[in-house]
Amino acid sequence: MKKIMISACLVGENVRFDGRNSKKNSKFIEKWKKEGRLIIICPEVTGGLPVPRPPAEIQTDKRVINIKGEDVTSAFEQGAQKALTLCKQHNIRIAILKEGSPSCGSSLIHDGSFSHTKIPGQGITTKLLEKNGIHVFSENDLDQVAASLETTK
Repeated sequence: MKKIMISACLVGENVRFDGRNSKKNSKFIEKWKKEGRLIIICPEVTGGLPVPRPPAEIQTDKRVINIKGEDVTSAFEQGAQKALTLCKQHNIRIAILKEGSPSCGSSLIHDGSFSHTKIPGQGITTKLLEKNGIHVFSENDLDQVAASLETTK
């Protein structure tokens, strides 16, 4: 059975920067959870950041800076590396990660100005996973994930 990596916040774990979650109520996620397919991770927490934590955004120089001006790039990179290691251990080829996150965004991230403006881009974890042949979807693309699983049985 093919495993799927999923952001912990999407399954209801309170790991977001604000101490909350982004639970995605979905028949697909429930089905995959019951089947034992899901490998759950929060790259930011796995990389050593606390909950709650100051919000962080990717800046134009590709560094991740929190709203206090602290460079937290290394924690994001460590979390991404641990996510990749998990994917390799479980032979994961598909990940569902939280859109908009500086770790997990697959098509949109914040612009680095802390103005809530989103721009096209990928988070640190998404970039690393995609570079290693793992297809990253957002929580908005669950139909595509389901179709992909059907075609790769």
